[in-house]
Amino acid sequence: MNIFKRLFRIGQAEIHAAVEKMEDPIKMTEQGLRELRKDLADATEAYASVRALAIRTENEQAACEKESLGYAEKAVLVMQKAQTGQVDIVKAEQLAREALSLRRKYYAESEELGVQVLALQNSSQEMLRNTEVLKENLEKWEKELRTLKMRVKVSTATQQVNKQLAQLDTNGTIAMLERMRAKVEDQEALSMAYGEIAHSKNSLQSELNNILKDDSFSIEKDLKAIKEKLGINDNPS
Repeated sequence: MNIFKRLFRIGQAEIHAAVEKMEDPIKMTEQGLRELRKDLADATEAYASVRALAIRTENEQAACEKESLGYAEKAVLVMQKAQTGQVDIVKAEQLAREALSLRRKYYAESEELGVQVLALQNSSQEMLRNTEVLKENLEKWEKELRTLKMRVKVSTATQQVNKQLAQLDTNGTIAMLERMRAKVEDQEALSMAYGEIAHSKNSLQSELNNILKDDSFSIEKDLKAIKEKLGINDNPS
């Protein structure tokens, strides 16, 4: 059997050639695995056919062997009947010869079928081993293909991110950040200045209010009026 003839489709040589030709190794591997699955199905079907033929041949051999033994027993029985006088000796010998002839015929067929059974058993066992090897390799390659697909997916995403990072204008980005920082600092300084101005206005207004609220001038004025009314002079001569 040459059921492994397509294995080289996914071998290293084909993979390297695919890469060099910028072909998709995953698609090629998937195609190779599809062909291997078909080979596995064909091999399984072939094994089943050979095994069925072996079983049928084994049954035929057993039947021939049984017939051979049966005719051998018949030859003995007919001669026993002749010995007891139940059958004429001449007739008994004729029947015994016929039974022995059939016995030899079925024995020869049994021997020939036995050789065929042995050959079919060997072939079916070899086919089964090859089928199991193909099945194990197919499962292993399918698992590796799933891993390869995942690695390709991750590497493609990583490549895209790295490509985007590589295409960034680093100098321009830094300059933009510096301008933004300067603008924010200017806004913060302006906010502090407005705060100081507001605080200064509040202080002046508070001072003014305090002055306006100070009634010492009114008290002195009232005291002076009382003193004038009483005739008290602030500057006695």
